[in-house]
Amino acid sequence: MNGRRLHAAGAALATAVIVGGCVSQGTYDKLEADKNQEIDALQKQRSGLQGQLQGLQSQKSSLEQQQADLSRQIAALEQQKTQLLAASQQNQSQYDQLVRNLTEEVKKGELQVRQYKDMLTVDVAEQLFFDSGRADLKDTGKAVLKKVGEALKGYEDKVIRVVGHTDNVPIKTKVFPSNWELSVARATTVVRYLLETGIPPERMVASGRAEYQPVAENDSVEGRKKNRRIEITLIDKNLVQEAGPTRK
Repeated sequence: MNGRRLHAAGAALATAVIVGGCVSQGTYDKLEADKNQEIDALQKQRSGLQGQLQGLQSQKSSLEQQQADLSRQIAALEQQKTQLLAASQQNQSQYDQLVRNLTEEVKKGELQVRQYKDMLTVDVAEQLFFDSGRADLKDTGKAVLKKVGEALKGYEDKVIRVVGHTDNVPIKTKVFPSNWELSVARATTVVRYLLETGIPPERMVASGRAEYQPVAENDSVEGRKKNRRIEITLIDKNLVQEAGPTRK
């Protein structure tokens, strides 16, 4: 387009000379100056359009890159969604299997099986395992715990966390100066018995929370009874490793 305009300008100048025969030098110079200004304006316009074109091409490349990045992100999210769905189905299957294995105990009210996200927890009432203020496993507790141990053996991808809990009634004996020591001792006793059922020690963790993680109010006999419990939780090994200290 700019080339055609330049050609037209030259043709107009030539026509003016031909028609007029001859013109004064001043008229010619003015006409030439006007055409030179028009040429400069067109050249600037062309430069501006070329700059806009380069900018648009750069934007196009950037948008194409963004589109490619978004496509990769979508693919990664779809993969994560598929993995989460598979994990959820696996967790539900594991929960159902654990409940089936412990059906009789659940029906008797001896324990409760709970599922929270990717964790499975078996809650056992304290009185089934221990006498008040003691950490020696009762025979009734051994029978139930043996069944629990057999049910947990198959979950090799899980870490077994055993946590002891108490009510808020203070205890102070030569063996247990506080509920901290009592809750830890009870958890350790359970872990030792699970070892006897054949569960590898590296899969287990024992800890105590004393009265500081209640599930009911401690202002009633029934509430305190609920708080005195042993929690046996199955946790995915990957989660435990991610939460653990970094090794150098």
